[in-house]
Amino acid sequence: MTTHVTQCSSTTLSHSLSDDDEMGGAQGVELRLVTTEEDETEAGPISDVTALVLRHRHGYRRAGVLLCACGVIVFTAAFLLAYGVLSGRYHCSQSGDQEEEQQRGGATSPAGGGPGLYLGELRVMMRKLLQDEDIHNTVSRVSRAPHPPGSSEGTALASEILRRFRQLQMDHTWTESLYATLQFPDRAQRSSLRLVDSAGGILEQISLNLSDFCPYSATGTTTGGVVYANYGRPADFNWLKSAGVSVAGCVVVMRVGGGVSFAEKVWLAERNGAGGVLIYPDPADLPQDPRRLGLNTHTAVSEHVHLGSGDPFTPGFPSFNHTQFPPIQSSGLPFIPALPITATVAAQLLSQLSGASCPPSWRGRLPYVRCVVGPDLSAGRRVQLSVHNKMAPILLNNIFSSLEGRVEPDQYIILGAQRDSLGPGAVKSGVGTAILLELARTFSVMVKKGFSPRRSLLFVSWDAGEFGNVGATEWLEGYLSMLHLKAVAYFSLDQAIMGDDVLSAYTSPLLVDLLEAAIRQVEHPKHAGQTIYSQAEREGGSWRIVKPLYLNSGAYSFTAFAGVPAMELRFTKERAYPFVNTPLDSASRLQEVLGGRLGVTGRSVGELVGEMVLRLAHDHILPLRITSYAQTVLQFSAQLNRHSAELQSRGLSPQWVFSARGDYSRAAETLQRAIDYSDLHDPTTARFYNTRIMKVEYYFLSQYVSAVETPFRHVIHGRGNHTLSALTEHLGLLTSNPECFDERRFRRQLALFTWTLQGAANALNGDVWRVHNTHSHY
Repeated sequence: MTTHVTQCSSTTLSHSLSDDDEMGGAQGVELRLVTTEEDETEAGPISDVTALVLRHRHGYRRAGVLLCACGVIVFTAAFLLAYGVLSGRYHCSQSGDQEEEQQRGGATSPAGGGPGLYLGELRVMMRKLLQDEDIHNTVSRVSRAPHPPGSSEGTALASEILRRFRQLQMDHTWTESLYATLQFPDRAQRSSLRLVDSAGGILEQISLNLSDFCPYSATGTTTGGVVYANYGRPADFNWLKSAGVSVAGCVVVMRVGGGVSFAEKVWLAERNGAGGVLIYPDPADLPQDPRRLGLNTHTAVSEHVHLGSGDPFTPGFPSFNHTQFPPIQSSGLPFIPALPITATVAAQLLSQLSGASCPPSWRGRLPYVRCVVGPDLSAGRRVQLSVHNKMAPILLNNIFSSLEGRVEPDQYIILGAQRDSLGPGAVKSGVGTAILLELARTFSVMVKKGFSPRRSLLFVSWDAGEFGNVGATEWLEGYLSMLHLKAVAYFSLDQAIMGDDVLSAYTSPLLVDLLEAAIRQVEHPKHAGQTIYSQAEREGGSWRIVKPLYLNSGAYSFTAFAGVPAMELRFTKERAYPFVNTPLDSASRLQEVLGGRLGVTGRSVGELVGEMVLRLAHDHILPLRITSYAQTVLQFSAQLNRHSAELQSRGLSPQWVFSARGDYSRAAETLQRAIDYSDLHDPTTARFYNTRIMKVEYYFLSQYVSAVETPFRHVIHGRGNHTLSALTEHLGLLTSNPECFDERRFRRQLALFTWTLQGAANALNGDVWRVHNTHSHY
């Protein structure tokens, strides 16, 4: 640019000097380039100043050119400097905004390297893709007829789901088949219930529904008196014992519900010496008003009675081939017969009872029934219960479809739902299957539109859920040695919709923060404009949503057996949904209970699960609360501290537990701080921390009990003497019943729990040179 200006100036100057006649005009033109507007108005002879300028104008012109060039350079440098500063500030501001937005559940940067979509964009995309109508249609299709495992209806449904997975063009779709031992009613010999006299003569044959049975009940016949035991909870049997009522040899009648599964009711009755069990739905618990939508009094509720999960004849190992294993029977199988009965049959039996009056809280709403506990019937009658079920090996099919992760494909986020049902199963299997298929379709479309999940998504349709999550548990047993290294979390979609008022989340504590962030993002299905979180806060607090995992949950085995963080979500109404586990569990009745909002409620559940899956599939570091179990153990430590005087008087000290709890808390907090101050965008660093985070749940599986004899080894969520609940219950005997306190047993329980907790602390610390265990002798 400088050369061009100089040449132009020289040319003009030569031209002006050569034309003397036009000197004045040329001078006027040249001077107009450098003089002010005021000079332009002058029209007289050339002044001395003008002559001086003309004499030296070549030198001045060169200086002017240099000055202009310097100005351009300075301006350009200043512009670039200002751009860099402002751009840096804007980038920092954007980074800070993104971090703040991530804490609020908003847009965060793409998870992997290369181009990708932000979390906020993915959330909007997911919401647009989820469809109410598809969920409603699938529930109707699945629940149009009963479809138990091994039936033609069940096989046809499995084929349809496999076809729908394949139509989605996921990365991988396959099935896994296995044989498991299931139990069904014996068609050659029906179960029966009779009233007999003292000599055993039949006085009355009580009518039963031939399709009603409890899978895995003991078979055989028992005869005795009748004892009413309310819900069959431990407290109920303790009250009977304190009232001097023995259930030994009697048929115990119990109500459905009370927070106790059928399997636990039968197990407790057996422990107390009962000869058999009858379980009925009371109108006080399940609505049976003919003027409103509810059960009729001639409908029973069925449920399996195996105190465990999976095939009870291959406990702790998979049912791939029965011929390879010795005949081993689960300790959770009952030895007494059990049968579901209707409210009509229960009223017929309980109306003839005599004996002590029951507590007021035990009173149900059976017509013409006085609340007495028995065990005697009028006129010296007794009850004879005969159960005839038959075991059979059934071919099961679990169906899988997956989207492979782009950064850490060997880390799996698993979503699953039960497919089978003994009845129509709108709630039991239809809802979960519909949401599973809709989420699979949604995420497959999102991948085609640019979603690049960091981790793999695995969608599974399980078989034989009605018999104690057999399909899911057998799969866990087959892959147990690797799942704690690969499975990030499991979401059970079983029975997710039984209403649209109240959300419950049965979950591992590790997933609580993830859940809390999700409910702040998703709109309540019944209250437009309100999130699930805000509605829960209005109704008493969002903390009410979180509940512990329970035995019959589809998520339970994943955590209690395999050490994988798991969650099962459920929307309910204040008035219980009465049709689950009955032949009346149809899509039309569910739609009527929901006031026509089945699709809307299913979409809300899908969005809620999808929100959590997005975070797990997107974030560089897994958003699991690794410090959560420290609070659980702290609460137990407080109970120990209250009994420290009694323990020390017996030569027992709680200091060992206190030390292990402190070690775990410090290790978890140290790991969390290390994560917070690390470069999480570095793939090696992220991988290192994610591997440790994924093992936290697994660390709470006791290594000191057998997976075959005690499959639910988790010390917080499991079952057995090694668990925190068993230890707490035993500790309570110090004040409630000191004579029953077993010091030797308590020492063993305390040791099993403490060593598992200390092992978890050591594992969280990482390398062995970071662990410093120094135990004093107390």
